[in-house]
Amino acid sequence: MLSSASRSLHAKASLVGRSVGSMNVCRAALSTVPEGITSKKTLVTKEEGVHQNMKSSKTWRNKPLFRRQGDVRFRTGTEAAQLLVNEAGRRDAPLTEFIDSVASTMHCLAPVFDRNPKYAFIAKTLMEPERFLQFRIAWIDDLGVIRMNRGYRVQYNSTLGPYGGGLHFGSHVNNASIKALGFDQVFANALTGFDMGGAVGGSDFNPLDKSEGELQRFCQSFMTELSKYIGPDQDSPWMGMGVGEEEMGYLFGQFKRINTKSSVPGRYFLSGAFPEAPGSGVVHLANEMLKDKGDSLEGKRCLIVGSGKIARSAAAKLLEFGAIPLSFSDASGHVYEPEGVKEGQLRTINKIKSERGALLGRYIISSTTAHFNEPEDMFDIPCDLCFPCGSMQSVDSAQVESLANHGCLGVIEGGQSSVTPAARKMLKKLGMMYGPSNLALAGTAVSHELGADMSDELLAKHVARIYKEVKATASEFNARGDLYVGGNIQGFLRVANVMMGHGAV
Repeated sequence: MLSSASRSLHAKASLVGRSVGSMNVCRAALSTVPEGITSKKTLVTKEEGVHQNMKSSKTWRNKPLFRRQGDVRFRTGTEAAQLLVNEAGRRDAPLTEFIDSVASTMHCLAPVFDRNPKYAFIAKTLMEPERFLQFRIAWIDDLGVIRMNRGYRVQYNSTLGPYGGGLHFGSHVNNASIKALGFDQVFANALTGFDMGGAVGGSDFNPLDKSEGELQRFCQSFMTELSKYIGPDQDSPWMGMGVGEEEMGYLFGQFKRINTKSSVPGRYFLSGAFPEAPGSGVVHLANEMLKDKGDSLEGKRCLIVGSGKIARSAAAKLLEFGAIPLSFSDASGHVYEPEGVKEGQLRTINKIKSERGALLGRYIISSTTAHFNEPEDMFDIPCDLCFPCGSMQSVDSAQVESLANHGCLGVIEGGQSSVTPAARKMLKKLGMMYGPSNLALAGTAVSHELGADMSDELLAKHVARIYKEVKATASEFNARGDLYVGGNIQGFLRVANVMMGHGAV
């Protein structure tokens, strides 16, 4: 017979064991990928705690999820999800993008809350970021005028490891977009299987209309403040919208200037290396989705929305697969090549967009076959696949319907949350393929973790592994083929299973 103290110690050891076991699942993915083998223990086995006995379920279901104005309990997973969405709305009502992101994710997690109500309490904690930083950035322009911008970094969750996530520059950057992107980044990074937390940052600074000197002075001022909260072992920012190799170079230079430790052997930190990783990851996901249907990218006519580094690297990778990129777009409008963008034409577009502030309209001077803003709505262009690589929520339900009417088979997001919640529902209603950004943009996180070992072949294997794991999770939770639901559940469980052992922190 065990004494009371022995039983207590045994219970604590068991709890720690479960937490360590969950972390080992993430580490296992790295060693098994090259051979195409996945871990035998999955996120939905009894060992991982998704399935609970009735006694445990009843205990947690009887606990109040909120206690602000009387005890608030839930009976079903759907009720728990709605309570969590309502709480996010109460706290952050003006942050529309964030509320949309939380609502979409929590409704995906409803079946998880049904199986084990304890996960609803973990989700309540996970909704709140560990740290939200906002600071002023003072810099001097070429006329000697003091300019002011806002800087952000939301370090959302470090349960699985040090923070990691993009930096975004542009007028679209604000509290709402940063918090929404940070929340989504937690699940996206967890999907990779690496020990990586989630964070996102940036500024409302527009780099497109600034001179070289102004850009450098801004980046140095931005990093002077941000450097207090990041580091190779603490938080590793990478390229995002409006932040390319040049911006990352200035940011790293200033960080190195004011810090004694600025790198870790074998890993990227504030690096502009492998800038094509996000676009390549998007295309590799599309290839896996088509392979699963007995099809391929060869000969597919692909509508690309946007003309940033992700859009252009995706076009280059599509050409390698034998697909036909049709279009690019920016603030000036869109260009459409009826016979497809060839390698030489893509080089011309790359040269135009490499000049700061240059608009895509210049391309028509060098092409006799391109149509500029014709048709008026680029979503009326007949295509097989659509790759939105622009800003958040840039594709709505009406545009999805237009794509379907012109023969489009599916949408694969190349920009974070490019598809609105309503458009996501429309895609499902019409039976179109949908590759969500939390899977499609895994290439960035993978390349960051692999560092000097990164290669396109290894990236393709990681994307294939992630796709198979997410697809299996979706099937387990009665959402067969829904990669958005499967990805959110998979990412959430990887984080939540470890958080269970951390207590109220």
